[in-house]
Amino acid sequence: MIAPLLWMFTTSVKDRMDVFALPPVWIPNPMHFEKYKEIWDKGPLLSGIKNSAIVAVTVTVVGTLTSSLAAFAFAKLRFPGKNAVFLLLISSLMIPYPSIMIPQFMMFSKMGWVDTLLPLIIPGLFGNVVMIFFLRQYLASVPNALIEAAKIDGSSYLGIYARIVFPLIQPAVAAQLILWFMTIWNDYLAPIIYLNSPEKQTLQLVIANYNATYAIQTDYPLIMAASVIALLPMLIVFVAFQKQIIESVAISGVKG
Repeated sequence: MIAPLLWMFTTSVKDRMDVFALPPVWIPNPMHFEKYKEIWDKGPLLSGIKNSAIVAVTVTVVGTLTSSLAAFAFAKLRFPGKNAVFLLLISSLMIPYPSIMIPQFMMFSKMGWVDTLLPLIIPGLFGNVVMIFFLRQYLASVPNALIEAAKIDGSSYLGIYARIVFPLIQPAVAAQLILWFMTIWNDYLAPIIYLNSPEKQTLQLVIANYNATYAIQTDYPLIMAASVIALLPMLIVFVAFQKQIIESVAISGVKG
């Protein structure tokens, strides 16, 4: 697991000719860090980072809120057809994205959303099916007596969610939010469908354009330097929140 990451970084600080040296040079001497300055002038890297951050932060924050509310409703509220609606929601996971890709593109095109960030943001604001399922299973272990006691005390459903439910599911929410953020940050398929203008592209498209442009020139140190920059936010998130990610595995094993 470490070898590809190490190879990516060491390649970014190599001379062009050292990339193809045999035997492979793992630790170049001297190291050249010029490419980390050069990448900012070779493409819209900064705007790519900004666009990816806007999409990932907006979707995960708002989508996590709506997902947790839906999970609370499916787990603890009573309404007609609850199980049928939940089954329908889960069954949507069986629909492959390529089967809805063209109709969805046509719909967003008629709405004038193509070449904007809206097709990447708006659908995610309504929640994530996997997160809803995960949080619903987690909430199944919360005693119904807590909810009933709060209702007797006159608390509204939103009050119950804010004061009782959300504090109890915070570890699960944090773990799912982190994993969802990483998925959106690394998404390539949806952005390449909807985004055309260089200033509107997300980071993964910018990196792909670097690869298409500079691989021909065998400027792999430049490509790897851009890839290292793209990886850093995910690496920081993983190192900072690895406890929550590991807890999510343990929670899913115990509660599922």
